[in-house]
Amino acid sequence: MKAYWIAHVDISDAEQYTHYTQRAPAAFAAYGGRILARAGRSTALEGGRTPQRSVVIEFDSYEQAVACYESELYQQAKRHREGVAQAQVIIVEGVAP
Repeated sequence: MKAYWIAHVDISDAEQYTHYTQRAPAAFAAYGGRILARAGRSTALEGGRTPQRSVVIEFDSYEQAVACYESELYQQAKRHREGVAQAQVIIVEGVAP
């Protein structure tokens, strides 16, 4: 069953954040992740303010989504995000067709 990373990100240093965005896609690809939405228009309709950036990444399984996050490849990329962005990342399992 498919699973999704859903991330909401507020960036305080856009230039430094690019070091993350240049590295993270390699981790997603290594685990079969496909970016479905990234930084397009968004509106928070309930629950608070709209983050600067929202991202949805699809994986073939919950296990792949978790393995990607826990991988050294992603953790190396994530280190470049630390201190220059605040992120909330969740993994949610999809529903059966």
